[in-house]
Amino acid sequence: MLPPWIPGDVVLEATGAPDLDAVHGELLRQWGSSEVWRLSYGLRSVIAKRGTDTQSGEDVVYERYVVPLELPAPRLLYGADGVLVLEDVGRVTLEQEPTADGFLAAADLLAEIRSREVPGPSGFPPERVKELAGRIGRIAFDLAPLTEALAALHREAPQRVVHGDFVPKNLVSDGTRWTAVDWPLGYVAPYLSDLYTLVRDAVALGHDRGPIVARYVESAGADPFLVDRQVLVGGACFCLLALAFVVEEGTRTIPGSDEWIEPLLAELADVVGQLS
Repeated sequence: MLPPWIPGDVVLEATGAPDLDAVHGELLRQWGSSEVWRLSYGLRSVIAKRGTDTQSGEDVVYERYVVPLELPAPRLLYGADGVLVLEDVGRVTLEQEPTADGFLAAADLLAEIRSREVPGPSGFPPERVKELAGRIGRIAFDLAPLTEALAALHREAPQRVVHGDFVPKNLVSDGTRWTAVDWPLGYVAPYLSDLYTLVRDAVALGHDRGPIVARYVESAGADPFLVDRQVLVGGACFCLLALAFVVEEGTRTIPGSDEWIEPLLAELADVVGQLS
């Protein structure tokens, strides 16, 4: 039985199914703030998503960045009121098959995303550091080095799209190409939090950091010294955003997420310390 929020007419047109009873539904994720289904008929399938809270703005990110910039993301078939129907871009994620080649391909994919110039104001200006710290309310160390480094990057580096959750579970392959999925947290900034999270997970899985960063630098034609600073600043900003999410929303929607707070605080302190 498919949930009632799924737009049946869109699914029928995309899959070619004669009616909804003929559509096979596979629940891929169900959290307090999001629900994701794969809907298939024969060889044709789509992804249907419903999001609330921080997961509800993916259609806006598509309208603002993904579509006009032609980013490597699933094609949007329908989007309204927190519900999306998307092209199904593959069944294998980097989380399921965390190979070294997969992480290198993800670095290439990130370089492609960041190749598009983005006009408009930053989604993470320097003053946001203090604002997020106030919302989190339990940071006992000095964030001034981060604020200063972030301000410098806004002067020295171009703004590019930040996926916001560039981690193995959101990197999907159909066997030929890789695609970044799950874009509700997208915004623009001059740092590299996406490369930070990609490398963070790769190292946790036993891969070396160096080849992944080197692959990104080569694919993007970037200055390696600037990339190192962008990764550090991006890592600290990622930790701030993750902490704000857990404190304000995660503890309510994701069981056990309160256990993430202390490790994230320690990680933030470590990264900010490297900026000092």
